[in-house]
Amino acid sequence: MQVTKVIEHITGWLDSYVERSGTRGFVVGVSGGIDSAVTSTLGARTGRPLLCVEMPIHQGADQVGRARRHIEFLKANFPAAGSVEVPLTDVFDGLIRVLPAVEDEDRRDMALVNTRARLRMTTLYYFAAYHGYLVLGTGNKVEDFGIGFFTKYGDGGVDLSPIADLNKSEVYALGRELGVIGEILDAPPTDGLWHDDRTDEDQIGASYPELEWAMAFEGDEAGLTARQAEVLAIYRRLHQANRHKMEPIPVCMIPDALRADG
Repeated sequence: MQVTKVIEHITGWLDSYVERSGTRGFVVGVSGGIDSAVTSTLGARTGRPLLCVEMPIHQGADQVGRARRHIEFLKANFPAAGSVEVPLTDVFDGLIRVLPAVEDEDRRDMALVNTRARLRMTTLYYFAAYHGYLVLGTGNKVEDFGIGFFTKYGDGGVDLSPIADLNKSEVYALGRELGVIGEILDAPPTDGLWHDDRTDEDQIGASYPELEWAMAFEGDEAGLTARQAEVLAIYRRLHQANRHKMEPIPVCMIPDALRADG
């Protein structure tokens, strides 16, 4: 991949999109991970106003620290980059207090994980509406179109997706070229939505390089190793289970014959 030219291409695409849309700039959630770091840096490179929003919800100190240091990097290098911190822990806990009691704690935990992502989406769109900005998506190709590893109307609720045609390994390549700080480049990928330090690989059961391989696999399955077969099964299971996230919302079309008076 021609990394420098890809960076210029995405930067130009973002700048042109803002110009055509009649908006003023971008807002993006910054988590301390590689995807949001690369996305926010690409947005900053346009020279348009960029608002980085930190939205901690019971967040680990390491994630918060990486996010803040990345924002410092952006502000030191791009005059139009700004930031705001919106602590959402109390909002999240307040919602939990008014939700009804449940019997299945595991299902409740999963529902609350997605709720965290949706609270953050709501916050981003508040700032987008107030400033006349566009919300930048931070999903990569494997997450957005491979296994659907995002929350519908959470981190999937965005205006445009600058890195969604890049595999995770390609996002890292852009990050190194863009000068993203080393601690973000070295940190294990995590969605930061759980109360512990579990990584994406812990949740998925496969690494991003393995998933990239599975996403592109078109060969003879008879020659696969046991691990390759396992990864391919993981990929196919998640791709099928999460297709509802990756396809347009189904619309019930009314036949013309039913529209006519009977």
